[in-house]
Amino acid sequence: MATLSSLILYPVKSCGGLSLQQATLTVQGLQHAGIGDREWAVVDPSGVCLTQREYPRMALIRPQLAGDSLLLGAPDMPPLQLPLARSADGATLTVQVWDDQVLASDAGSQAANWFSSVLGVPCRLARFHPQAERAVSQTWSGGIAATTLFSDGYPVLLTSTASLDDLNQRLQRAGRAVLPMNRFRPNVVVDGIEAFDEDYTDSFALGEVVLKPVKPCPRCPMPSVDQDTGVVGPDPLDIMQSYRAKPELDGALCFGMNCLVVEGAGQVLSVGQEIEVTLAF
Repeated sequence: MATLSSLILYPVKSCGGLSLQQATLTVQGLQHAGIGDREWAVVDPSGVCLTQREYPRMALIRPQLAGDSLLLGAPDMPPLQLPLARSADGATLTVQVWDDQVLASDAGSQAANWFSSVLGVPCRLARFHPQAERAVSQTWSGGIAATTLFSDGYPVLLTSTASLDDLNQRLQRAGRAVLPMNRFRPNVVVDGIEAFDEDYTDSFALGEVVLKPVKPCPRCPMPSVDQDTGVVGPDPLDIMQSYRAKPELDGALCFGMNCLVVEGAGQVLSVGQEIEVTLAF
């Protein structure tokens, strides 16, 4: 029987995650304590999102829940406290996520100064605006209308422990160190299925929730970033080249599946929960 082995929510895009025992699933992804997945994003002065691709040190920015605030920590810096309550008259800005232009709330000068000090470049912190809506590409959604926040493109990224085990065995045979799952930054990790069965699954049912995989997740060099140190190491893409290239994505090397929430929005997911897997053939 397949089970839900991990739930991870990333409050700030490309920064550290919160490992949870339970989380509410919304159409825009995981939510916990009023915090949505990738609800905040760090942006440059023109509003373009910053990520670990260019700034691996972002991995060291770690979130914690602190009552009615989100607390962010980084080495050699005092913590930054972000109130969860929204200001009625705060400044707004436009954030660019890939080809999308999204309205956001500016988190203010204190947050801007903190992130600029941590990353060593001028930047600001933006929060997805409550009146904004960002649609996923229906090219891959099969015509299903869905939205997301500041994720790369879809509300839920799902991986499996067997797929990581398979990759790690190949890395070991090549004399390389194994990788933890956090290199691939999933929201949902499934145990009890065969390696890469997620590629060929029509749906994952968790009680009243139904997740539908719609697009393989192409991988950039981010899995080479050690999430504990922020240091870039050997890239697993060379090993993945031999068996994870997807012709339907022009040969992109993929690990994990982007999913939509097609039923059960508002339900609570729990680690250890059983999953009914329906294959697509």
